[in-house]
Amino acid sequence: MFDLKPLSRESIPRALEKAERYRLLDEPVQAESICQDVLRIEPDNQHALVMLLLAITDQFDEGLADRVSEARRVLPRLRDEYERLYYAGIICERLARAQLKRGGPGSGFRAHEGLREAMSFYEKAEALRPPGNDDSLLRWNTCARILARNPRLAPGPEERVEPPLE
Repeated sequence: MFDLKPLSRESIPRALEKAERYRLLDEPVQAESICQDVLRIEPDNQHALVMLLLAITDQFDEGLADRVSEARRVLPRLRDEYERLYYAGIICERLARAQLKRGGPGSGFRAHEGLREAMSFYEKAEALRPPGNDDSLLRWNTCARILARNPRLAPGPEERVEPPLE
């Protein structure tokens, strides 16, 4: 189709600033594209990987199922265990909020499950957080408040399994 034009290494910091701006302007597709360009030159650039993951999760509201698996594929590329746990929580939280926005049958159960899963990741990240970094606590508190304020968010009904008769 098209041969993509490679960035120069010198332009990477400026490109990442642009990606951040595009995210803030609610242009996650632009931000994602820039991150992919950076990662073609520096495949292990941690800042670009985090920005890529966030740009992908910014698109969860669009209902594209493959976006979740794409975001999860970025996680193992993050070197820091704290960041892997923290951003795993971000993926779960943003997916839950997207499900809540979309609504529909069972969305309250799925959103509840996603928020609780996010909280679990945030708790694990909390144990590894660097001094002065309470980001995982802030996210955990946000999830807790969302659950407290939305009575339609509840655990799904327990699945009952009847033992077979002999």
